[in-house]
Parts: sequence; C-alpha cells; structure tokens
Amino acid sequence: MVPPSIHLENLRSLPNKMDELLLLSRTNKDFSNSAALCFTESWLNDTIPDNALNLPGFQLFRADRVAESAGKSRGGGTCFYVNERWCTDVTALKKMCCPNLEAFIINCKPFYSPREFSSFILVSVYIPPQAHMRSALQHLDQITHTEQQHSDSVIIILGDLNKSFERLVLAYLKNITGPLLDPLQFAYRANRSVDDAVNMGLHFILQHLDKSGTYVRLLFVDFSSAFNTIIPTLLQTKLTQLSVPSSICQWITSFLTDRHQLVKLGKFTLYSHTTSTGAPQGCVLSPMLFSLYTNDCTSTNPSVKLLKIADHTTVICLIQDGDESAYRQEVEQLAAWCSLNNLELNMLKTVEMIVDFRRNTPALPPLTIMNSTVPTVESFRFLGTTISPDLKWDTHIDAIIKKTQQRLYFLRQLRKFNLPQELLTHFYSAVIESVLCTSITVWFGSATKSNIRRLQRTVRTAERITGAPLPTLQELYTSR
Repeated sequence: MVPPSIHLENLRSLPNKMDELLLLSRTNKDFSNSAALCFTESWLNDTIPDNALNLPGFQLFRADRVAESAGKSRGGGTCFYVNERWCTDVTALKKMCCPNLEAFIINCKPFYSPREFSSFILVSVYIPPQAHMRSALQHLDQITHTEQQHSDSVIIILGDLNKSFERLVLAYLKNITGPLLDPLQFAYRANRSVDDAVNMGLHFILQHLDKSGTYVRLLFVDFSSAFNTIIPTLLQTKLTQLSVPSSICQWITSFLTDRHQLVKLGKFTLYSHTTSTGAPQGCVLSPMLFSLYTNDCTSTNPSVKLLKIADHTTVICLIQDGDESAYRQEVEQLAAWCSLNNLELNMLKTVEMIVDFRRNTPALPPLTIMNSTVPTVESFRFLGTTISPDLKWDTHIDAIIKKTQQRLYFLRQLRKFNLPQELLTHFYSAVIESVLCTSITVWFGSATKSNIRRLQRTVRTAERITGAPLPTLQELYTSR
C-alpha cells in the first residue's frame, strides 16, 4: 500500500521541470511513493499535450489558466499527478479560474481507505501575488462548501495559503496601527519611503548645524539577527497596547510559536528543533511585526532623534556647546531597552560618524556601549545612500559611476549580439537607470555640477550604445 502522502510544489513551468521530476521519481522514494503530486503555476496551455508531460506511474489531471477568466494568458494553472498504485478511480469535480484565484478539485477513490471515508477530495489552490486578498478568500470559502456536499469524504486543500492570509493581516495591521506608530518609523507608512528617512535625517542635521557652536553625532545601530529575536508573548502585549484585537494577537502568537524546523540530507535527518522565538525569514508579516515590536523604542530628549525603518535604527544627536549628556543617556537607555526586549547589539557593525563644521574642532571623547568602544567612520552607507562627514556626495556618486560603468559593459555585449533597440532600452532602464536613480531625491539637489556632468556622461554613453534617446538626470529627478 502506498502511504497517503502528498507532495506540493509551486513549479513555475511544468514543462521546464519535467527532467527534474523524472529524476526524482526514479531516485527519491518519498517522491515516487507520494499518493499525489500537486503543482501550482504549471504554466500549461492548449499547445502542450499530455503525452509531453508523462510521468511513469502517475496519472495527470490538469486545469490550465483560462485567459478570458483570469484576465491574462501567461502563467498560472494547477495540476495533479495521482499515483496509480494508490488510486485509479479519479474524477475531476470542478475547475475555477478568475483574476484572484485558480482552483482545481478532484475526487479520488483509492484502493484502500478507512471505512468511514468513501473518497479523498483534493483541492489545489493558487492565489496570484497581485490578487485582491479579500476576494480570493471569499472564493476559497465557496470551495470549502464542497465538504457539505461530500460529508463522507476527506477534503484536503493544497496551496500556499499562509502568505495570502499574511497579506490580509498585514493590510489590517497597517490600517489599525498606522495612527499610533512612532512618527520617526518609516517602514509600512503611507507616503513614506527610505528616501524620506534619509531626507528627514539630513534635515535635522543641516537645520541644527546652522546654529553656532553645534555639531552632530550619528550612531548607526546594527542588531544581531533582529527578526530572530522577537518574543511572541512580549509582541502580543505590545500589539494589545496598539489596539489590535485579541483574536489577531492570538493568531500572530500562534503563527510565531512551536515552529518545527529540521535539516535533512538524503535519508538522514540531521537536526530537528522546535522554536518559539523570532519571525520566519521571508514571511510577508515579519518586517511589520518587527516594526511594531520596536515601536516603543523612542527618544525622550528632543535633541536626540531615533530614525527607524524596519530593523535599521539610527540615533542622531544634535549637540550644542559640547554637552553630550543627553546623547550618552539615550544610548544607555537604548542598550537597556534592547536587553529587556531580547535584542542584541552587534558591536562589530555598530559605528558612529561625527559631523562637525566648526573651525577649531577639539578631540571628542569616544562613545562606549557595554564596555565596547564604538568606532568612528569617515563614510557610511545609510539606507542605500553613502553619507560623509562633510555631507558632500563625492563618495556616493563615485560608487554610482563605478556600478554603471560595470553595467555598460553588458549593454555593449548585448548590442554585439544584435538585440533590438527596444530590448537594449529596457535593459538600460532596468539595470543602469535604476542605479542612477538610487536615492536621487536625496542627493541630486545638492550635488555639484561636475558630479552631475560625470553621471550625465554615463547616460550619453548609453544613448550611443542603444541608439535611442534616453531621459537626462534632470528629467529623472523631476519625474520623482
């Protein structure tokens, strides 16, 4: 008897994966003994016959994307491979295709099953990334009504539904907590971006340096494995304080606790562990949960600003007449807050920069955190923008030019292969122009004319290679 295990995978093109699937069916017992294989994003269409998708020992059932129903022809589609040693009596019950959800339902009557169950109903669900989540979940709710029509059957819904529900919870959390978030938290805020955080920081610095006898100390804080340190029970308390309903708080706590992880090599399980700390990497909710977790980490002194964007934290101290007491007190409070909230400062990557335009600059005492002296740097890449103590953009623009020159080589190679002008232009926009536009709203307005000319030469070189007119830096800046 074949064990009733099911293999689920998001393939992104079944035809391109057939060689790999054939190899797995011959060499991997877990795979070949699966009762069924469920694949989403099969990318099948009418031009691909079933005999091109033959997998020995399995029977194929497919539900290709319908362009008229889904709104687009490419991508999508779901399919099942049912193991012939497990079941040969298979009936396709329903196919559903719309812009927000694709589903395929089959009814399997296996050779062996518990007496109380007449069949196994397998439901494959694919929710596109751009889908409207509420509509998709409404369609999914309609599918679950199949259980009422087949009360003596086991219904198994297959698909990556966690991310879909995460997106729904994310939108809900943003709507509830938005007005209560720290105004200097820039992640997941409407009409705010990384560039806004950098511009805000520079605004604080320049406005303060207009006064006499002033300078600024910037502390760029780095956390060790920030997302892996969240304590779910502590997060639940903080969410409750932000007026998040208890049902959502409990769901998030359940989502973060008792997560099973293991390392498997061949037939050997090397390591198995259950964790209840941190947020899973790659999850839609993780950055938002960390932002809410650190929302109560704020400055109590108006001369010290704490800029936050997800796990990036920067302390900006506006110092007058050499009085650094507020700065050192806030840093001590930050270190104490981290200890209470299970966050660990990475002292190897935490650095400081001093911006001081005074003529006679005395030697400043170093900053010490937990008996470790924080090193001072001459430049730092702050949220994608390289900042120097003189607040000029030479270092940042040098880095941009170096990157674009490397990418121009690939553009020249593509021209040698006689690619159409349209494709060359698309490559330039995606690979080179995107580098030129990095934080352009931050540095363009105060960059020197010589630096602008250096960057513009890159654009003119790309124009000669592509043979097409390209937007100037001024046009790119204005369009932002």
